[in-house]
Amino acid sequence: MADLTDLTLKAALDGLAARTFSSEEITRAHIAAVEAARPLNAYVLETPDKALDMARAADSRRAAGETAPLLGAPLGVKDLFCTDGVRTTACSNILGNFVPTYESTVTANLWRDGAVMLGKLNLDQFAMGSSNESSCFGPVVNPWRRAGSDVKLTPGGSSGGSAAAVAARLCLGATATDTGGSIRQPAAFTGTVGIKPTYGRCSRWGIVAFASSLDQAGPIARTVEDAAILLNSMAGHDPKDSTSLPAETPDFSAFIGKSVKGLRIGVPREYRADGMPAEIDALWEQGIAWLKDAGCEIVEVSLPHTKYALPAYYIIAPAEASSNLARYDGMRFGLRAEGANLIETYENTRAQGFGEEVKRRILIGTYVLSAGYYDAYYLKALKVRRRIAQDFDQAWEKVDALLTPTAPSAAFALGENADDPVAMYLNDIFTVTVNLAGLPGMSLPAGLDSAGLPLGLQLIGRALDEGTLFSLGGAIEKAANFQARPQLWW
Repeated sequence: MADLTDLTLKAALDGLAARTFSSEEITRAHIAAVEAARPLNAYVLETPDKALDMARAADSRRAAGETAPLLGAPLGVKDLFCTDGVRTTACSNILGNFVPTYESTVTANLWRDGAVMLGKLNLDQFAMGSSNESSCFGPVVNPWRRAGSDVKLTPGGSSGGSAAAVAARLCLGATATDTGGSIRQPAAFTGTVGIKPTYGRCSRWGIVAFASSLDQAGPIARTVEDAAILLNSMAGHDPKDSTSLPAETPDFSAFIGKSVKGLRIGVPREYRADGMPAEIDALWEQGIAWLKDAGCEIVEVSLPHTKYALPAYYIIAPAEASSNLARYDGMRFGLRAEGANLIETYENTRAQGFGEEVKRRILIGTYVLSAGYYDAYYLKALKVRRRIAQDFDQAWEKVDALLTPTAPSAAFALGENADDPVAMYLNDIFTVTVNLAGLPGMSLPAGLDSAGLPLGLQLIGRALDEGTLFSLGGAIEKAANFQARPQLWW
């Protein structure tokens, strides 16, 4: 049954509908693949019994004549999404063995549509990181390797487990979240497709919060079409989330294959960063050429406040994290480290429960929100954020979408940037602007570097215009014809 794990989500759904195989058969094939791939550390909790129960239920529904968009498809869930009766930790010791008694809206939507849960996927602790090394369960290992090397590489972060699992054929698709690039950068590092939809397109209810004004759920999948199928189910208005947009969810799959002739594609001059590897620049030029060949008009645009995006993001996001993570005090759930008094109990619990990167961001966030620094840092960052959004607003007067690189490099080695937080933060240089402006962004694999590692291109669109990204993404996917996949070494 190993070949069942090689199917795309679309092909698997077609096979299930045709009764070529059952959900139980394809689920068992994925369970075996997950067990064999434990050296990747992509899953932090495997749920084979639950998966088989859900698969049999899906087969029964199909036998009774029911249909559903994801009926019988085995998926992975980032361990940031609360799952009813299944441990949810955000990969942090502070949550201990927390088992929610409720289901996140996004995962509830997937189960409603017939999907099967294989387990919970690894991530950077509380989604804070760009390499999946801050997880309390240890780092995820990228299934890709440099040619002729056995050095372990990062799959990116924070959704490293999701990206690695999809790339290694350990699920047909996976949920992920993106606060500053945490869907798109891992997708670029693993040769997969990832889309961060418009802020508010997917409900945040039941997702462990990092930075509430930036967090957004989205899928990681093997193809543009697979990503559209997943987003169809994940998206939708949710009255339980005050930031959820009351917008109708279109059929994103219908946009794939549509002509992109006549679309104006912006190339922001500020994204040509100093010291950018020649391979990244060459890939960008190749992407421009593909879209030209598809009939698009290429327009150079300016996003003048781009250079301030990263510092503004690393003020706003930690400030919100400092506030959101104040609830983890050892009193109601999760870890409790006893102390001589209440204050000492708080201190001991948070000191033992949070990892170094989370502590760093809490400290930064608390500092920029403190008296005397609030105006100097936090309010100034909010003004910069507004300027960045205005840059995009002005660009949309000239173009329909933007094309940029996804990340400034291919996957780097585990430990390579561990002692240099600034170098790690620079991985988000091309992605954070999209979160600050609340726009949709998609990363798709477009080529390999000289070491045989995947490189990604990023498409950025107007708010609630994911459809155009799927049309453009389909055009680039067809032109790139990216067929490479990691060699089985685990």
